[in-house]
Amino acid sequence: MKSRTLLILFAIVLVLLAYVYFFEFKGKAARQEAKEKAAKLVDVSADDVQAVTFKKEDTTIAFKKDDKGTWTLTQPLAANADENEVSNFVDSFVSLTPDRTVEEAPKDLKAYEIPKMEVTLELKGGKPPVKLLVGMENPLDKSFFAKREDQAKVVLLSSSIKSSLDKTVFDFRQKDVFKFDTDKVKTIALKAKDVAWQAERKDADWFLSKPFAVMAKKTPVENLLNTLSELKAKAFVSEDKKPDEVAKFKLDKPDYEVRLRLPASNQEVAFALHKLDEKVFATTSASTKIVEVESSALTDLEKKPDEYQEKQVAVFSSWEATKLVLKKGGVALTVAKDKDEKWQFEAPFKGAADGDKVETLLRKIESLEAAGFIIPPVTLKDDGLASPQAEVAVTVKELGADDKAKEREIRLLVGREDIEKKQVVVKNASLDYLFWVDPEFLKEFPAKAEDWKPAPPPEEKK
Repeated sequence: MKSRTLLILFAIVLVLLAYVYFFEFKGKAARQEAKEKAAKLVDVSADDVQAVTFKKEDTTIAFKKDDKGTWTLTQPLAANADENEVSNFVDSFVSLTPDRTVEEAPKDLKAYEIPKMEVTLELKGGKPPVKLLVGMENPLDKSFFAKREDQAKVVLLSSSIKSSLDKTVFDFRQKDVFKFDTDKVKTIALKAKDVAWQAERKDADWFLSKPFAVMAKKTPVENLLNTLSELKAKAFVSEDKKPDEVAKFKLDKPDYEVRLRLPASNQEVAFALHKLDEKVFATTSASTKIVEVESSALTDLEKKPDEYQEKQVAVFSSWEATKLVLKKGGVALTVAKDKDEKWQFEAPFKGAADGDKVETLLRKIESLEAAGFIIPPVTLKDDGLASPQAEVAVTVKELGADDKAKEREIRLLVGREDIEKKQVVVKNASLDYLFWVDPEFLKEFPAKAEDWKPAPPPEEKK
């Protein structure tokens, strides 16, 4: 009987606790939420804002959102908008809680210089727009006097709103006006005061074609393309350039001219940049605008062709190597990685290989750099490559552009040696030209295949 009474009492306690939670705590939270909502001057969803009009002084700035949710500038001109700037501006006004109420029923709004500025938020779904009237800055704490058009009271807004109210048309504009897909560029032709070169993309690699035909370093070429694609306007000089404006800024005979061919979109775009009175002006054949850009944009355009020239004999990462085949003198061997990433002999016998010795040679080959070039036409016989003194084939497994692992083979032939220069001729089988390199790497070749067997463990002492 006592247990039953305790259970009943316990159930009553639970009911009381539930009552307190739902009607006291949750009710209190709801009342607090309603109180905060009532205290807000503006309380709308940023997603509901479809258009904004910002008036200050003699300027009206307006932008609207299209069906895809992208903001565009509509006043004082039609232009692409800076998505982040517009979104941040909207976020500043959709949820506004004033610092305090100054006057519930003001008799003279001119005392607060209201309206000095106006911000109108137009909402979707037929909801009435929200219009905020902003007055002068309070000299005491840098806050702003303001009121909603549909309310009587005057309030003070936090000084943090100042950064939004100081925005100009330029702030809201998209600054990267010459954007293009760098991966779609097939050829580059650059001409400057003391520089001229051309390059072409072949699969994933770049090759210089003028002033000499050699492989190009991928990184500086991609940096150049990114610099052009990401050129940002410091100022908009002309919205609809005319021939006389092009001549005025010397863009008809520019300091720097770059032509890009994008065959996928059947486009050829010519960039023109000119430095005039310490300012750099730019335009393209695909744009109606002339803009001022940062002078740092010229850094990549001023590089000489040899700075783009790839000096590595074979561009790969030694840790991605999965197989190595080499021949030198009477030695011929093949080693490959097993499933545990350990090097194993495949020929002339089976068994474990000395991983340190294999990796050392791979790193030497990876770091081989040209001391000079032999440009076509070349004669393999004259350079000792008809019967090379050594051959190396490295198989590497790399991630492709589609993030899938792909294998490729790098094959090198070692030809004649110049004793006086202490250099040896090397040919990368995938390239038309030859390299002069330091022959030091040849010392890492084994004198016999057994030299690459692991050293036997030392005898244990009794």
